[in-house]
Amino acid sequence: MKNLLLTFLVLFSLQAYSQETWTVVTPKTEATPRHENSFVECGGKLYSLGGRGERPVEEYDPKTNTWTKVADAPMEISHFQAVSYDGEIWVIGALTGGYPHETPIPNALIFNPKTKSWREGPKLPENRHRGSAGVFVRNNKIYMVCGIQDGHWDGFVPWFDELDPKTGKWTTLPDAPRARDHISAAMVDDRLYLAGGRTSNAKNNRVIDTTIKEVDYYDFKTGAWATIDTGIPTERAGNSNLGIGHFLVVMNGESGVQVPAHAEVEVLDTRTNTWSKLPNLLQGRHGTGAAFLDGKIYVQAGSANRGGGPELSEMEVMEWNK
Repeated sequence: MKNLLLTFLVLFSLQAYSQETWTVVTPKTEATPRHENSFVECGGKLYSLGGRGERPVEEYDPKTNTWTKVADAPMEISHFQAVSYDGEIWVIGALTGGYPHETPIPNALIFNPKTKSWREGPKLPENRHRGSAGVFVRNNKIYMVCGIQDGHWDGFVPWFDELDPKTGKWTTLPDAPRARDHISAAMVDDRLYLAGGRTSNAKNNRVIDTTIKEVDYYDFKTGAWATIDTGIPTERAGNSNLGIGHFLVVMNGESGVQVPAHAEVEVLDTRTNTWSKLPNLLQGRHGTGAAFLDGKIYVQAGSANRGGGPELSEMEVMEWNK
């Protein structure tokens, strides 16, 4: 009976998901192509920022369907997961410089959409600098997990840290079960989920093919890490993850099994630890973010193939019907 109920739930989920489709957004003004950037919602608008080279901050207004350049970059910022906090966009755990020895930016960078200006935020813990890390917000604290200390060369870590943005104080939390970089973090209910990522190791000529299958989560109620029995269906790094309701949505990414970036969109129901699929993206991509706004999933920019290009500027959107 239990197995029959589980099968019914999976089939029901697949039937519900099958009604959803991706649509390419045709804006009135074009965005800048970029990859290894971030894409985030803040104050009801979408922001594309960072990437290889010094790429501007651009704002998308869904009400007017327009992209607007709102600021220059303070420096080259790449390989990061920007987050919205208190009406501003925080960049923590980012890299700067060229492959394969990109260096971690030692402090937070904060963008204010109202003043259209950047300022420096708290410094990272002196002995825990890294980039290509997962970052998320919970209960007015900002968290950084995993990452790599030396670009794509070496130094991937399982570190987990909490920042109080009001005081600038950092607190060290228990390490994740495994190190990973090129990772996106997502909150589902009161758990942090890590799905995807890899252990970049150009020092030993192992970069693209070191993807991680296991899915780890940190339960804030118990203060402990665990690993689910079913790993990620499509291994990839440089992917984007979203927590929506009880679901973890995994999309985008690159891996050693194919040259085109991944278009698969896979959904973990965290109540049953079962996976199902949404329709593939119309354009596979990696090295960008995803955002959830007004019941819709948005994805924009990124690289169309594994590695460094071609860079994209296009945006896709899909209604979330769960």
